[in-house]
Amino acid sequence: MSLFSFRPARWTALAAACATVITLAACGGGDDEEATPQTIALSLLGRHETGIFEQSAAEIPAYDAASRRAFVVNAQKGALDVIDLSDPANPRHIGVIDTRTLRAGAEVNSVAVKNGIVAVAAQAAVKTDTGFVALYRASDLVLLGQADVGALPDMLTFTPDGKTLLVANEGEPSDDYQVDPEGSVSVIDVSNPAAPTVRTADFKAYIGQEQALRAQGVRIFGPNANAAQDIEPEYITVSEDGRTAWATLQENNALAKIDIATAKVTAILPLGFKDHGVAGNGLDVTDTDGKAEIRTWAGLRGLYMPDAIASYASGGKTYLVTANEGDARAWGEGNAAYWAGDASKGFVEEFRVKHLVHNSGFDRRAGEDLPPQLRALAAGAVLNPDMFGYCGATWNLSAGTASAGSCREDNLLGRLNVTWTLGYQQNADGTPKLRRLNGRDVLVYDALYAYGGRSFSIRDENGTLIWDSGDQFEKKIAELLPAYFNSDHAETAFDNRSDNKGPEPEGLAIGRMGDKTFVFIGLERIGGVMVYDVTTPTAPVYVTYINSRDFTVASPGDSAATLKQAGDLGPEGLTFVPARQSPNGKPLLIVGNEVSGTTAVYQVNATY
Repeated sequence: MSLFSFRPARWTALAAACATVITLAACGGGDDEEATPQTIALSLLGRHETGIFEQSAAEIPAYDAASRRAFVVNAQKGALDVIDLSDPANPRHIGVIDTRTLRAGAEVNSVAVKNGIVAVAAQAAVKTDTGFVALYRASDLVLLGQADVGALPDMLTFTPDGKTLLVANEGEPSDDYQVDPEGSVSVIDVSNPAAPTVRTADFKAYIGQEQALRAQGVRIFGPNANAAQDIEPEYITVSEDGRTAWATLQENNALAKIDIATAKVTAILPLGFKDHGVAGNGLDVTDTDGKAEIRTWAGLRGLYMPDAIASYASGGKTYLVTANEGDARAWGEGNAAYWAGDASKGFVEEFRVKHLVHNSGFDRRAGEDLPPQLRALAAGAVLNPDMFGYCGATWNLSAGTASAGSCREDNLLGRLNVTWTLGYQQNADGTPKLRRLNGRDVLVYDALYAYGGRSFSIRDENGTLIWDSGDQFEKKIAELLPAYFNSDHAETAFDNRSDNKGPEPEGLAIGRMGDKTFVFIGLERIGGVMVYDVTTPTAPVYVTYINSRDFTVASPGDSAATLKQAGDLGPEGLTFVPARQSPNGKPLLIVGNEVSGTTAVYQVNATY
């Protein structure tokens, strides 16, 4: 039954009037009160195309209501594209903000807009050097001010009043891991944009507490890195009162809680793991079996490792929403010296299960893909049959023999990429507890840890898990797009991402319409946007999924024509535009697609 279907004729006319513009004040409410939809759906309204494939030509979008402009990070240019959205069905490129005019070799990483000010995060030509933030006026692109921040500044966001800007300084190491700057969050007073002042929320207080952090579940594991160097802030959200911020520490599988007034990190909150052995937490672990088989696996755990984070208030409490992408550390992958055994030249934590627990040990992979840090721990690894006996793991301790059995077959766990840094038995001091099996000293894995949750989560302000979407993403894709289940973004193929991170949820945005709150989650690999009603944080409801990709294009990068036909590939960043700020009076969702180099504009259509 619609909202007005039970009313007499005089109410029917009123219903029609309210339906013409979905952001009219709720009937009987004040001028600023928005109607609450029964449900919503997305439709592709417009698209801006750069014509550049797989070079991150459209990543993070932001929107300024007054000028009706979108500002989109174009990493291929190292700049911001400025797009006129006066007619959102026909986006029009009108300019560029190029930070390289300020500092040679600078590269734009992220953008945020508030009160007519465009804030741009730019890394230095050498990413481990100090980066900076530049402030521009949205209406005419005039530079207002700039300030130095930390190394590799990435995501940035304003407080609700627009007076403070927070920047996640990721502080990634150099590719050969010879330089590893500290991660931090810059807290910038931009009340006077011409003279921004910077304070730094750093992690120096946690230096010396590395073992305690590990015991709590925080991943501190980079080579020769202290806590301040190893922590890498990724994405930030701010509470509605502007007092507290939370930053995802993706590689560390944790959140940092920050007091904005004092610019201090008040807590590091470990996120724990997802038990893929529990019903509802299944996943497809292989890309070779020719089917979408979403099932549980005892002993397999998922590290949430969220990328994007957003927050909203409900019932007087703040709730955090995360896109659980997962992200392995992989530095030195292209360095032959690293693979030849020089552990000082990189650090790669990712390894396939079948190579990790091969009965012949690690040395068969030497010079190919064997991380020297793993080889320094032991000569091989085995699965504990007490946990993995169900898939064929066995051992005979008296005879000193062990076998992974069928567990390591390609159509079972063998193809799955996991981290070798977690799950093995340890002594009280954290050193590996080795067993002599198959003629060598080996690690014993009681659990295997895969990357990402293939889900989105809702947590309270202290990081406690309230709700997780479990295996809903993969199940919904298998239902709606069975022929393209877990396809990659650069080519169309069935099931070629199951051994990695599946659909790979990365970016998200929250939109409030009337009394309801919706979350929009971009799936980086297969593409598209999942939509959930999260009004009740403990019981979110799936709403819809849209994918504006043409799956009939097998190889989008073959030509300009195939790229144009392919549509939108690899959603990276999303921003919600409420109806009151929208150029056409209806809510919009703007999505930057890094693989196709397109900026998609979706209209949010409400049913009342």
